[in-house]
Amino acid sequence: MATDFSSEIAQLRTVYESISAVVDPEALRARVAELSDQAAAPDLWDDPEAAQAVTSRLSHAQTDLARVEKMAERIDDLEALVQLGQEEQGDDAAAFLEEAEKELRSLRKDLSELEIRTLLSGEYDQREAVVTIRAGAGGVDAADFAEMLLRMYLRWAERHGYPTQVLDTSYAEEAGLKSATFEVKAPYAFGTLSVEGGTHRLVRISPFDNQGRRQTSFAAVEVVPLIEQTDHIDIPENEIKVDVFRSSGPGGQSVNTTDSAVRMTHIPTGIVVSMQNEKSQIQNRAAALRVLQSRLLLLRRQEEQAAQKEMAGDVKASWGDQMRSYVLQPYQMVKDLRTEHESGNPSAVFDGEIDDFIDAGIRWRKQQELEAA
Repeated sequence: MATDFSSEIAQLRTVYESISAVVDPEALRARVAELSDQAAAPDLWDDPEAAQAVTSRLSHAQTDLARVEKMAERIDDLEALVQLGQEEQGDDAAAFLEEAEKELRSLRKDLSELEIRTLLSGEYDQREAVVTIRAGAGGVDAADFAEMLLRMYLRWAERHGYPTQVLDTSYAEEAGLKSATFEVKAPYAFGTLSVEGGTHRLVRISPFDNQGRRQTSFAAVEVVPLIEQTDHIDIPENEIKVDVFRSSGPGGQSVNTTDSAVRMTHIPTGIVVSMQNEKSQIQNRAAALRVLQSRLLLLRRQEEQAAQKEMAGDVKASWGDQMRSYVLQPYQMVKDLRTEHESGNPSAVFDGEIDDFIDAGIRWRKQQELEAA
């Protein structure tokens, strides 16, 4: 069936207009101009941390503006390409229309991604993310599952060109990980990955069971926004307990011979953060404090939301603990239990192909918020 380009282009323009209404290109241009003035200040680099924050915000604003403006140009170019194909004859016409088909598919995909970005409007959604994965019930299979999830998220970030830094890895005795913490250093990393928070479940024939029995194991994923200087999360020293210990690992050069690892406990809440992947105790202490502040920031926000919800009444049940199942036996299926989105290719999912799950989760969360409101 021939593509109805007129209808398709009209639909693209409708989606673009709804995105543009949220993004507000004029406001973005004003933001770029304001940050450009700040970046041009002669004393900017007197405070290197503040300067980095300004230049980073400027770069992100410029990227967002260019993405929106480029999308409008591409829709215009597609329309011109279709017009050329309709005016030409024979092979030339077919070539133009074939190219228009390819660009139409690409535009649909890119507009969908841009639309997802407009749904990330939460207070901390624009932040970078700190992700912690912990092995749950299931023994060595759970520890192995935790390591599989760590690789999945790092591969996802790599596919998108997002820098990551593994801050802490606590290895299990037989195989896999007890826990791991890493940063994703990209705009909107928290808003994007926050829908991955919850309990993940794996069903498979255990490679660690000599009788080849099926095993169910669990791992927990926690996602918090990375703090910024403006957050003012002050923690009194008497509320923090700091222990130092020797880093552990699977062996080789990764194992320190000094007490450089740091375990930081926030006494009032019981939150514990461990860091061992930096080379010095000072670096690990700074990293631990940063992650602790990030978790307290999110905890404060959750307490505010709980208070608001209590005043409004219980209008919607919260997410269930188990949010996604990865089944490798007796069939192959990854299914999100909130959105019903599923994939029959677990290997691809574990290799980082999780964008469809994340997009479905973001759309689902927005729908829950609208229904609750």
